[in-house]
Amino acid sequence: MKKYNIAIVGATGMVGRKFLEVLEERQLPALNYYLFASARSAGKRVKFMGKEHIINELTETCFDDKEIDIALFSAGASVSRKYAPIAASKGIVVIDNSSAWRMDGEVPLVVPEVNPADILKHKGIIANPNCSTIQAVVALNPLHRHYRIKRIVYSTYQAVSGAGLNGYMDLKNGIEGNNTLLKFPHPIFANCIPHIDDFLDNGYTKEEMKMIQETQKIIGDYSIRITATTVRVPVFHGHSESINVEFEKDFDLNELKDILANSPGIVVVDDPKNNKYPMPLYAENKDEVFVGRIRRDESVPSGVNLWVVSDNVRKGAATNTVQIAQKLIDYWENGQLDR
Repeated sequence: MKKYNIAIVGATGMVGRKFLEVLEERQLPALNYYLFASARSAGKRVKFMGKEHIINELTETCFDDKEIDIALFSAGASVSRKYAPIAASKGIVVIDNSSAWRMDGEVPLVVPEVNPADILKHKGIIANPNCSTIQAVVALNPLHRHYRIKRIVYSTYQAVSGAGLNGYMDLKNGIEGNNTLLKFPHPIFANCIPHIDDFLDNGYTKEEMKMIQETQKIIGDYSIRITATTVRVPVFHGHSESINVEFEKDFDLNELKDILANSPGIVVVDDPKNNKYPMPLYAENKDEVFVGRIRRDESVPSGVNLWVVSDNVRKGAATNTVQIAQKLIDYWENGQLDR
């Protein structure tokens, strides 16, 4: 197997550091790794893959002489909008973790358990979805294939790490009695904030509209009716979601549970009589999507309620991005996609 040169852009951030952790675990066929960040972090040394790597400054010319094959980006939307096209123009395939390219009609939006073949359509940039969307579609896609989803109601309970380091620090500071706010408009300790990202004219937040639009794009069905309410909760790691689904077809509940249990990337934890159900505490630092509290919605003819939990920084960001890279390499190696 050929070995590839891989870059990490935003290598010193919360997700960038998790990229490095997941890459060490998964051992991609890499010849060289190149780490990039802002001028503020340039020159720092990071131990990775058993040796020290120097952080390079991200500039318009930093990719010129390195023959990089894949670049994993997690440095924010504005950075991606500027530098991802530059990288792509050098023949690098960018896998971007920001919101910059997700709804671009020319850019595949990929969750490998759901729509890996969309990678084949890339034109130099592949988008990693929003963390809350990723775990939802992993659980929903196999059910859509069997019963065809008619409508989804999302209610999310999202960890502070989804807001980056400043969000994490707002909770940590609040626990320690420090009320200084770095990220949120209100204290998050001992509180829930029904406000993630900016509010739009329709009364929804950008986060809520991301979940609606990204779900339709990834599953590939724009006829699905979706609504969402996203809430920030005082949990460090792990997003939880209450998902109410209405199908076009009726279903057998035990069959539905078996479909979930036998689908890639899903672990069913559904034994409420013994107090077993998914919780963010036990999903932390794991790559799977955990599904439980599976029960029929008795208010409609063919509905079900799911409780879906996953580590938002791993599966919701770093792991999904690395999985895309792995699948891209597979397509190169088996000749389905030209390098």
